[in-house]
Amino acid sequence: MTTLRLGSRGSQLALFQARLVAQRILDAGGPSSEIIIIKTSGDQLQDRPLSEIGGKRLFVKEIEDALLRSEIDIAVHSSKDMPAELPAGLAVAGVLPREDPADAIVLPAGKSPEKGSGAFFSGSWQKKAPDPFSVRVGTGSVRRIAQLIRLLPGARFENIRGNLDTRLRKLDAGDYDALVLAAAGLRRLGFESRISVRLPLEDCIPAPGQGIIAIETRADDRSAAAAVARVNDADALSALEAERSLVMALGGGCQMPIGGVALLSGPSDLELHAVVASLDGSRTIRYKKVGPRGDAAGLGRQVAEHLLRSGAEDILKEARN
Repeated sequence: MTTLRLGSRGSQLALFQARLVAQRILDAGGPSSEIIIIKTSGDQLQDRPLSEIGGKRLFVKEIEDALLRSEIDIAVHSSKDMPAELPAGLAVAGVLPREDPADAIVLPAGKSPEKGSGAFFSGSWQKKAPDPFSVRVGTGSVRRIAQLIRLLPGARFENIRGNLDTRLRKLDAGDYDALVLAAAGLRRLGFESRISVRLPLEDCIPAPGQGIIAIETRADDRSAAAAVARVNDADALSALEAERSLVMALGGGCQMPIGGVALLSGPSDLELHAVVASLDGSRTIRYKKVGPRGDAAGLGRQVAEHLLRSGAEDILKEARN
């Protein structure tokens, strides 16, 4: 294989990730890559919340279809956009090292909270809003809303879509009082200075796969898999396996109120933190467990089973309805 055909969305972040993967493979002695931009349903439907149009699966479907038709050799995704169960014939061949998985609060330019997330949630910046009990928070994530609504009672969570610079421009123009974004995307695109508060796990557990760039291939394409293996990060892949197993065992999808992140714990273990929260924030079930990296999928299933026994099944059923 002399050139890899690499499929990607055309957004700022997606192209950054695609170019990063292409360069890493080349630097590792693999083939060069031709980036093929594929417009997805999620890119075309920008005026409605993802929860109303089918979830983040819409950001990968057309790319996976192209992969199955052999129109591309590898696909690069933000792994949090991928469904827990891949289409038959496809596999995650590798991942890059994980960027910061946390969620972050971003305030308008020139505004800064007091130190710490607790100070933010009771901070003076809220008192400067026209209505301190109706702060406009830009996010379309049901997972983020379900966790943050108890910390920001009375806040108006409003949908926001578009490229990162578009979202920041809307924030600075006064359309929102704050945004909730993935720290990984901000850091990768050079906007780390815009992070006002990095949310700790006790405030908001991130989406499964957040911060991990996944590289997908056809399961039977040994050449592409060999090229991807050159850049695979084993620690990040183990974490992703635990998180994806958690979601699959819970029967959840990308637009469900499920949070999960697996952190390295010692030389050979993972600590998986998970949460299932009702959409109104009134019920939250959390659990964490340490298990061997060699059985990351088993750890994900064990944590899911505990959550389901503790009442998560009823919460998720209500959310689906």
